[in-house]
Amino acid sequence: MSAPPSVDADLVRKLIASQFPRWAHLPVTPVAAGGVDNRTFHLGDEMAVRLPSAEGYAPQVDKEQTWLPVLAPRLPLPVPAPLAKGEPAEGYPFRWSVNRWIEGETASRERIGDLTEFATDLAGFLTTLQGIDATGGPLAGAHSFYRGAPLTTYDAETRRSIEALAGRIPAVAETATAAWESALNASWEGRPVWFHGDVASGNLLVAEGRLSAVIDFGCSGVGDPACDLSIAWTLLSGESRKAFREAMYAGGHVDAACWERGRGWTLWKALISLAGLMCDGAGTEAAAVLDEVLTEYEEERTDR
Repeated sequence: MSAPPSVDADLVRKLIASQFPRWAHLPVTPVAAGGVDNRTFHLGDEMAVRLPSAEGYAPQVDKEQTWLPVLAPRLPLPVPAPLAKGEPAEGYPFRWSVNRWIEGETASRERIGDLTEFATDLAGFLTTLQGIDATGGPLAGAHSFYRGAPLTTYDAETRRSIEALAGRIPAVAETATAAWESALNASWEGRPVWFHGDVASGNLLVAEGRLSAVIDFGCSGVGDPACDLSIAWTLLSGESRKAFREAMYAGGHVDAACWERGRGWTLWKALISLAGLMCDGAGTEAAAVLDEVLTEYEEERTDR
């Protein structure tokens, strides 16, 4: 995946001045948490400029520009609103977006007033998204990094990660393999629905302790919604996870098999993070998520 030239505020100013001179007077400043897939900058007080960070993310610009205006009026919370689409220039090789800025802080347990209420609100957003007519929507594939596609896409990578970790945390290998195979066997038989594709803390905004917006639809598409369930293990727990699960089931597009696949998506991400980042902060976080996933799996297996 080839990377573009260095993306900084100076480049963004040049792009804005040449393509959208009506905004050239506005200050450009980097966003504190700018993300990985895109480089994000404030444009004045009311807009954000998002530039793909590498070639693999570039197709997401046209997708968001096309579909966010379709989805936004049907959703119960604010989502990014595209205002303009920029073209390659100044040595930057990809299309890019100007969106309306959405106020809020990224979700964390410390910022959320009531985690169970948050979980229920998020489930309401996701079930509404799943219920929007998906006709003509972008089917899961490379543009979504295969979110919404079958878990088998990442089977070999997951098994390599389990093998790599077996010598360091041998107790995990057997349970992780069993949990992964259980997820693979939980077949999806529903019709394709809209999914967000990256329901993570960094893409969920809170204001006054409540979920206030959902951002970054770069991995969105139409397919299996199981990938959107990972937040149940990465942020939620106990009563909040139970409330999320019940609300997702009530929405009609998620069932026990879908939950199993959602756990599989979470397991895959935790394992590959641990296999590559065992000794840093990301590895510590992944280990905690892996423990959540495998503990729940073992509890459910005992109850069967």
